[in-house]
Amino acid sequence: MRLTEISYGTAKVIDGYGPGFFRVDGHVLRGACLITPWDAGPWGGFDDSETPLSLAGRIDVLFVGTGAEIAHTPAAFRAALEAGGIGVEVMNSPAACRTYNVLLSEGRRIAAALLPVASIKG
Repeated sequence: MRLTEISYGTAKVIDGYGPGFFRVDGHVLRGACLITPWDAGPWGGFDDSETPLSLAGRIDVLFVGTGAEIAHTPAAFRAALEAGGIGVEVMNSPAACRTYNVLLSEGRRIAAALLPVASIKG
């Protein structure tokens, strides 16, 4: 089997996650965070639609990671983003991290708003 290395250029890649944190390009971010191809930082959770809305026109889809388990997002949060022209895809945070990285490698206009997992099952 032949493996092809993926190059992300200067884009911010999600390297990993654990209880209460995400690792982005080798830097640990604690708590909820918003990750774009050009930046990564804190996010105020579902009460904060303004931070992801500031990405309108720069991204097409926001992957929302709801922690260890998939959960519904508040209707007002989703409605605000969709009214701002941002598609919302909800999944658990591990799946959101993987999906973000795959579509990032394809050069898509995406971002991820992630709630941390409380613990790692193993």
